[in-house]
Amino acid sequence: MPTSSNPNRPDQPVAGTYRLHGSPDSANLVVRLMLEEIETPYQYVPVDRLRSEQNSAAYLKLNPQGLIPVLEVPGQDAPLFETGAILLHLVDAHGHLGPAVDSSERGRFLKWLFFISNTLHSELRISFKPYKYVAEGKAADDLSEGLIGQIARSFELLDREISASGGPYLMGQDLTCLDLYAACCARWAQIYRNEGKWAPLGTPNLRRMIEKLEERPAVNRACSLEGIRGMPFSEPKPVTLPGTTA
Repeated sequence: MPTSSNPNRPDQPVAGTYRLHGSPDSANLVVRLMLEEIETPYQYVPVDRLRSEQNSAAYLKLNPQGLIPVLEVPGQDAPLFETGAILLHLVDAHGHLGPAVDSSERGRFLKWLFFISNTLHSELRISFKPYKYVAEGKAADDLSEGLIGQIARSFELLDREISASGGPYLMGQDLTCLDLYAACCARWAQIYRNEGKWAPLGTPNLRRMIEKLEERPAVNRACSLEGIRGMPFSEPKPVTLPGTTA
């Protein structure tokens, strides 16, 4: 049973409920996947990227970087941003989708969470919009192309870790937020300026993992709410933002 909430007035907070600020198929997808998996109620507050709402004064009070997502958490003195930080907070708050602080697996979990967040996801973001770092044109194209090789190597490391853990997930038998995060990165690596440059065919363990995720009801709920159709990770298609044409 879906636990997500998308009220007609998302500007009206519901006491004691998470508020996830996001835009279709942005990094909020990872957080939404986790919220659906742990089956906790939340409000979704849409951020209209076509109108650059992420740069509005109201949004910058939530995240001064103007980046998506933001998660407002009951009991916290400030909104959370940074995808990895949000996931880690949810793991510890709910005791689900990650090992406990005193677990012998905690260090292994943390190193891969920060690897995905700080290395893989960061390089993907630069490859989508290289013109933010170098001049648009050949320099931007060269930067994006160069990053694809490093991104592919990062996926190979994840593929090896799945094999070493015995699979089917990064930590072994148990699903964690690492798998949700890696699957989203695999999705984004195949679309959004990177079409045809990388595919999970060369990483069979990773491919089996993302195909397994595609069978999960919570994953299907989250993807439907994000406007994602078909096979979201193994055969991804870009999402069309509301107000644009396909």
